Amino acid sequence: MNSRSLLIALTSIGLALMAWHLRWVLLVLFGAVVVAVALDVLITQLMTRTRLNRPQALSIVLVLLLLAAVIVAQLLLPELITQIQQLGRDLPELLSKLNTILATNPRFVELDKAIGGDVSLDQLQPLGSRLLGMAGNAANSVVQLGLMTLLAVLLALDPASHRQMVVAVTPRPARVQMVQLLDACRTALGGWLSGMTISATTVFLLSWAGLSLLKAPLALLSALVCGLLTFVPTIGPTTATLLPAGLALLQSPELMISVLVFRLVLQNLEAFVLTPLLLRQTVNLLPTVALTAQLSLGALLGLPGVLLALPLVVVMQVGMQRVVVQQVMDQWP
Repeated sequence: MNSRSLLIALTSIGLALMAWHLRWVLLVLFGAVVVAVALDVLITQLMTRTRLNRPQALSIVLVLLLLAAVIVAQLLLPELITQIQQLGRDLPELLSKLNTILATNPRFVELDKAIGGDVSLDQLQPLGSRLLGMAGNAANSVVQLGLMTLLAVLLALDPASHRQMVVAVTPRPARVQMVQLLDACRTALGGWLSGMTISATTVFLLSWAGLSLLKAPLALLSALVCGLLTFVPTIGPTTATLLPAGLALLQSPELMISVLVFRLVLQNLEAFVLTPLLLRQTVNLLPTVALTAQLSLGALLGLPGVLLALPLVVVMQVGMQRVVVQQVMDQWP
């Protein structure tokens, strides 16, 4: 190995170590890029239909999003608060009902012994301590989310300058390919975000309507969770089903079965009909690749890694196709 190869190897190792130590900064930056692309989709649509410049279009988009958030909060928050308060009032009765089932049904005797007798609210105190720790982590996540939002607005305000900066640090012979790569990543990521937003909104509305018709408890909260977790394919919809199914079980096993059947039908319609129909023109992710990426980034970075795994895979897939396949493999002598 000559001195040049050694220098390149040491530089690569140093950059890899630096990236690992700065992984949370890079994660926030990539999340900001994803949000900026989502804003840019709306800004571009508005600019093509009006004579507004980018700062004016960005201001209008932010105001409209804020107004929409306020309107949705006014419509949904009162019902959510009422449902949560009702659950708090019913919790002691539900625990008492669970104790009765465990004590009177012989099939649950071993489970009753494993739990340790009666289930009381005092036994939930260790859980409360854990929840306090989770609250601290949530506060840290809120700060990171605020920084990510600020970076996203700055990126959406002047994407051309940031794009030019990336092109400028690219070697001159590869600058044309870099411009094409950035355009392809922007198109793929914007299409994925648009399709998944429509899919998540549809799942939320259908889940809310279906759970309400089934008279499931906390239908609105469960539908919100189901809609948001649609952005995490494979893992998200399955995890989201646990909330309405668990709440329905507290009322009756028959209601839980009805909720499971409803969620199973809706989940399959979303996974095999709605989402492929929306994304067929932009990006095609294999389920195995998506699941592997979610598990890998989840193990490395936790929940934020799971949430950003799919956008990252969308970008990496475009990069692999444009760089590795077209520039290396296809040119192999």
